[in-house]
Amino acid sequence: MTPRVGVITFPGSLDDRDALRAIDYAGADPVALWHGDDSLGAVDAVVLPGGFSYGDYLRCGAIARFSPIMAALIPAAKDGLPVLGICNGFQVLCEAHLLPGALTRNDHRHFVCRDQRLRIESNTTAWTADYQVGEEILVPIKNGEGCYIAEESVLDELERSGRVLARYVGGNPNGSYRDIAGITNEAGNIVGLMPHPEHAIDDLTGPSSDGLGFFTSILHRLVSA
Repeated sequence: MTPRVGVITFPGSLDDRDALRAIDYAGADPVALWHGDDSLGAVDAVVLPGGFSYGDYLRCGAIARFSPIMAALIPAAKDGLPVLGICNGFQVLCEAHLLPGALTRNDHRHFVCRDQRLRIESNTTAWTADYQVGEEILVPIKNGEGCYIAEESVLDELERSGRVLARYVGGNPNGSYRDIAGITNEAGNIVGLMPHPEHAIDDLTGPSSDGLGFFTSILHRLVSA
């Protein structure tokens, strides 16, 4: 049976359809989920897409964290459901305390939109198993509040436990501490990534097809489970 991967749409989401397309492109069954739902349905994994949920009022992701569907997602994620938060989705995961740290204003105070090179630091997660450690990929980044911060003790623990998922190379676009572009939880099922792999799934519409590995990784993990 083809794995079902849900994508949650919040008011202000703008990359939900791109995420659905990437899931379909990878060979899984994309399922549209709505922020007002109180159930995830029968999905095997979930993507929180990029955008500006609830207009980014208060803080990015701060209101989305209290959406009805999050009451179902949070315990499911803690119980092992694979979850990928991209850009605004990463912010939501931090606001929900599913991942440590926070995303703040870019250190240069400007919105950044460019193709960005990343180095994969971990392939033990549900979303990066199809990559090689040290592999460099090219995907778009677009954010105004993408600076990942955390206390030094938290950063040290992320480093020690191999939970830094990816780092920026060729220049840090937003001032993220230790060039961190993405992190994972201890179990490796919850991943937050600031750049946008869903915009780099084929050479025709993206700067590369390097982002497709995030979506084939979860497909292969679910098929083999």
